[in-house]
Amino acid sequence: MVEKASASAGTNGKAVAAQRPEDIRNVVLVGHSGSGKTTLVEALALTAGAVNRAGRVEDGTSLSDYDEIEHRQHRSVQLSVVPMVWQGIKINLLDTPGYADFVGELRAGLRAADAALFVISAAEGAEAVSGATRALWEECAAVGMPRAIVITHLDTARAEFDEMTETCRQVLGGGSSENILPLHLPVYGPKSPDGHRPVTGLVELLPHCVADYSSGEEVQCEPSADQLPLLEEARNRLIEGIIAESEDETLMERYLGGEEIELAALVEDLERAVAQGSFHPVLFGAPAPEGAKQGLGTIELLELITGGFPTPSEHAVSAVTTSDGAAPTTLRCDPDGALAAEVIRTASDPYVGRVSLVRVFSGTLRPDDTVHVCGHGLEDRGHESHDVDERIGAITAPFGKQQRPLGQAIAGDIAYVTKLSHAETGDTLSGTAAPLLIEPWQMPDPLLPIAIQARSKADDDKLSSGLARLAAEDPAIRLEQNPDTHQIVLWCLGEAHRDVALERLRTRFGVQVDVTDHKVALRETFAGKATGKGRHVKQSGGHGQYAVCEIEVEPLPGGSGIEFVDRVVGGVVPRQFIPSVEKGVRAQALRGVAAGYPLVDLRVTLFDGKAHSVDSSDSAFQTAGALALREAAAAAGIDLLEPIADVWVVVTDDYVGPVLSDLSGRRGRVLGTEPHGTGRTRIHAEVPELELTRYAIDLRSISHGAGDFTRSYVRHEPMPNALAGTVREQAKKSG
Repeated sequence: MVEKASASAGTNGKAVAAQRPEDIRNVVLVGHSGSGKTTLVEALALTAGAVNRAGRVEDGTSLSDYDEIEHRQHRSVQLSVVPMVWQGIKINLLDTPGYADFVGELRAGLRAADAALFVISAAEGAEAVSGATRALWEECAAVGMPRAIVITHLDTARAEFDEMTETCRQVLGGGSSENILPLHLPVYGPKSPDGHRPVTGLVELLPHCVADYSSGEEVQCEPSADQLPLLEEARNRLIEGIIAESEDETLMERYLGGEEIELAALVEDLERAVAQGSFHPVLFGAPAPEGAKQGLGTIELLELITGGFPTPSEHAVSAVTTSDGAAPTTLRCDPDGALAAEVIRTASDPYVGRVSLVRVFSGTLRPDDTVHVCGHGLEDRGHESHDVDERIGAITAPFGKQQRPLGQAIAGDIAYVTKLSHAETGDTLSGTAAPLLIEPWQMPDPLLPIAIQARSKADDDKLSSGLARLAAEDPAIRLEQNPDTHQIVLWCLGEAHRDVALERLRTRFGVQVDVTDHKVALRETFAGKATGKGRHVKQSGGHGQYAVCEIEVEPLPGGSGIEFVDRVVGGVVPRQFIPSVEKGVRAQALRGVAAGYPLVDLRVTLFDGKAHSVDSSDSAFQTAGALALREAAAAAGIDLLEPIADVWVVVTDDYVGPVLSDLSGRRGRVLGTEPHGTGRTRIHAEVPELELTRYAIDLRSISHGAGDFTRSYVRHEPMPNALAGTVREQAKKSG
């Protein structure tokens, strides 16, 4: 990990295969948008010899961002895997989007990985490690995932490695922690007129040497006299942190006794502490100086990954049960064990159809195997549940947009599988003789509703299949066919997520849709008690129509529905027509009487009426019942009811005030607040759903990405008169 190594040979277009789980490292790169994750992947691939030239996000030539949408937006919108080999170890780098709208792809990357690299931009300062990054760090800590920090953009004005490292220690480590410390320090060149300072080398603290790249080639040298005091302090602090976190009591005694600890022992303890997730080294990545063959810090980072990060065998598999829900089974990362793999991403290829990116946790996948597909509990989002046997096609290794054939995918590896027509993201692949189900990871709840409609009849014919394929690719999307508003609603995580979903519908599945105003399911009810008379009498030669009924209507408590009571005496309404009156009343209640929304929570009592021996009929009394209800509504007045949501907002303490103020502005009733972990508060409120349509976007803006929320329906309650009047006017204008 300290000794310098030359770059591994390039793959020459061949798939990178591993023979043992111990020879694999699965590492996910996480960080805010623009932190430099994709650029870092390019630099590592170049250093490892996987490519001959590093691509650029701005040019659309990077390995990770190969989708046309990513080329246009100059940012990652999906999970991608870039494999490479360093010192005989296969490294699967999982590049994830940094923008909050694509957190579903990030979740998939975390599931497939055994360790995480947090990529932090020094140009962003404290904002780079606050909010979502801090929450994600704590989430990884909760499951014991090993983590390291890579600081980027050190060449920008006002970027300071020491300050950024201390910020990471304060925010991510809680301030007093000594387990977030740098492994090396940057050496800066002269400052340019615009304030930029290029990084020209690095000081490795454990071997206590300087690697100078200012000439384009690495030159090893000793620290200068003015560097020594600062370097000694940083080195001593690092050694103390490593020994403490590795819990090596023997080494601690030797160190406290003043003994000089040999480098090999320090490296061994460092690797142990990193692998067990107790020590988090800080490194940096910087552009290559002119004439250099690789970026600065890339060799050190590859050595940390191969030497310090755990193998798949050291990463416990999530809870596994049999497909019928029997007691959990413990699986080992054994290529000869029972097959247990998980689909972490689904894509559509115009030539081979559905392609599944799979992480193999146990067993071995081979081309043309028959596997059992089981999943995955997202039926409430418009996804299908599966429990079928399927024969897989080819197995390939991902490398950007290329697919390189693989003979097999062993336990611990990640590969693409073709021809699984039923498998969706989150599904489990297992042996047909003993099907298994891996507990799915928690997906973010999409809370931004987008109402869509097909642009043409041809699009309408393809809409259903297009939406199904879109849902198969992206489990963060929820599909809803709203029975109250008769709208097709696409629930997304944000506007960027929405734009990508609609573009994929258009470009991949050939479906053009238009976005319409999202409607909230309002209700109507009577403001008071009233009576109404329905008279439907027509004579047109031959049999006419004759029906008269009188009803009394009174409001009921919320949730009571429509109650129909028969109090007719003396047979003024023949018994066979009383159900007709009820049918007419209920049909009119469903259509509404004021603004076109269903009437609810009423008791309708039929107490009088008239009939004709020849002209009365079922349809006539249905019409009379509807007319009677409308007359009673005009007499009593109608209240519009709006749905109220139970909302829980989790936000950092810095933004509690703005969030509370915003909730009040949305006619929300704050029910209470409570601490939620370190430095965060959970706010409980009831808010009208009309005010929550864009809350997923607005909360992110208010909290600078440091807040999230959940919502659930509670009840309907009367809408304010002024707002109700506006809704009625809009209903009149629309017909």
